[in-house]
Amino acid sequence: MTMYLGIVSATVLVFNLPFGYWRAHAGKFSFQWFIAVHLPVLLAVSLRLLSGLGWQLATFPVLIGAYCIGQLVGGRIHGQWEKRGERPLTACLVCDLWKKLYPNGTRTH
Repeated sequence: MTMYLGIVSATVLVFNLPFGYWRAHAGKFSFQWFIAVHLPVLLAVSLRLLSGLGWQLATFPVLIGAYCIGQLVGGRIHGQWEKRGERPLTACLVCDLWKKLYPNGTRTH
């Protein structure tokens, strides 16, 4: 069980990074904010069921912690980039990261 719990919690944490980023971009308590907070819960529940973790009480603090840390870190990434005055930020972590890594596009000539 502990191996599955580690894999599932790491997946939940990583999956929540872009949702935390999106949440930080959306207006507080807006529809987008609500979706960014609650949609990843479906993934966490699905992973819990698919991995066979079940509903053991000991798994709740680990998965809730992974969820919260992912949301928090994703939001902090957005906040730090915004504070530094990075290019106009979107609500998409992947898009903004891509623009940061490839500021002139992906052309090699």
